[in-house]
Amino acid sequence: MFNLCGRFSLWLLLAFTPLYAQQSFKDFKKAQAESFKSYKDERDNAFEKYLKQEWKAFNEQKPTPLYEEPKPLNITPIAPQVQNPVGPKIYLQVKEDANESVIVEIKPQIIKQKALSFDFFGTKMSFELSESLKKSNFYPQNQSGITNFFSAAASSDYETLVADIQAAAKEMGLNDWGVYLLVTKISQTAASNSDNTNLLSWFLLNKLGYAVKIGLANGHTVLMHYAQKSIYATPRYSFGNKNYYVVANYAKGGVGRIFSYDQEYPNATKELDLSLEMLPRFAQNIQKKSLKFSLQGENYNVLFSYNKNLIDFMATYPQADYETFFNAPLERATLSDLSIAFKEYISGKKASNAINFVLHFVQSAFVYQQDNEQFSREKVMFAQETLYYDKSDCEDRAILFSSLVKEFFGINVVGVKYKDHMATALYIPLEGDSVSIKSKRFVVADPTYVNATLGMSMPKYKDKKPVEYIIVK
Repeated sequence: MFNLCGRFSLWLLLAFTPLYAQQSFKDFKKAQAESFKSYKDERDNAFEKYLKQEWKAFNEQKPTPLYEEPKPLNITPIAPQVQNPVGPKIYLQVKEDANESVIVEIKPQIIKQKALSFDFFGTKMSFELSESLKKSNFYPQNQSGITNFFSAAASSDYETLVADIQAAAKEMGLNDWGVYLLVTKISQTAASNSDNTNLLSWFLLNKLGYAVKIGLANGHTVLMHYAQKSIYATPRYSFGNKNYYVVANYAKGGVGRIFSYDQEYPNATKELDLSLEMLPRFAQNIQKKSLKFSLQGENYNVLFSYNKNLIDFMATYPQADYETFFNAPLERATLSDLSIAFKEYISGKKASNAINFVLHFVQSAFVYQQDNEQFSREKVMFAQETLYYDKSDCEDRAILFSSLVKEFFGINVVGVKYKDHMATALYIPLEGDSVSIKSKRFVVADPTYVNATLGMSMPKYKDKKPVEYIIVK
């Protein structure tokens, strides 16, 4: 039964016993013989035969770098600036904290086994794991073992588990990355080793319609996801004109040559889309934070709340394209708190002063630090994460500033990417440094250049042409 309300708990009262328990070779052979009965899904007969065909080698493709040149280690602030106020007066509207929790009731099911239970970003979850699905095992540890696993899984009672995953994903508002994490958590909880974890995830994701492949490297399984957009710092393999990524190895190094197959599981064509247009609904772990900064001798304090479970979810994200991060929303409770705090400081001010105030907040409320120093890897942060962490670099601040400008002022904003830096530009009638996008003039606003006002670029980038513009929807 689902019960999503208040602190949002989610329960599926179903069944649990350890998956892939140790069994004798005789028991294993018996289980495999039973699995070769007719499949429930007609796609599985042809695919099982295809898996038995000879596989071929695929070479790992060189990962695409996010930046062509390293980002600056330090950025020197400019002396405090004063800009003549222009534009209409701004009266900031407080953003309401919408209650996103819902109540869903599902008729109780007959409990035949114990539940496969775990915590998923603060949310208690349980799923049914049938006795027949437990018979799926990677044995022997070669291509035949993968075919054996698929045959056992395809003839098992897997339908309830797939349906429950779909129901949970819908009620929690999970995007593709959330579904991947949920399936991975189920497989890790159920499986006895990483090979079986990959194989169970492969089987379930295929049944959920995702284009995933399994491969072999050094006697172990490798799970690969099809994605149209680049996933940076992640092992990649080309199957025809499609790229498949080993997302489990994000920022962990290469995999090397693998052996796999060309054909996709029938009708499983869905890509791994990392877009986060709606935040998932997790159990509430509300915490508060205060951000302080100074401007022209005055001290300011911005207090806001956030759900730590959501921060933990975002921390798992691989290096997706910039549009994913620039277009993800802030949590409604956080945005409501920020709008209350900023209303006190900017309501009644001229538009340029109000926007400059938000710009100075992003410039000064955080310590500048490269991702490699803070995380030992490149990590682009969502706006929600930048508020949470005390340190951030250029693209993190650009993402946060663009989000606040869009929410508070309704102004068109773009990300402005250079070879080693990220700024923003606003579609406003103001003098200063600018960029031209589709015959429209956008005024530069650099959230990393401390004390700079609207229309001021860092000297290094004043005459440089950006390599990319990120459109904020």
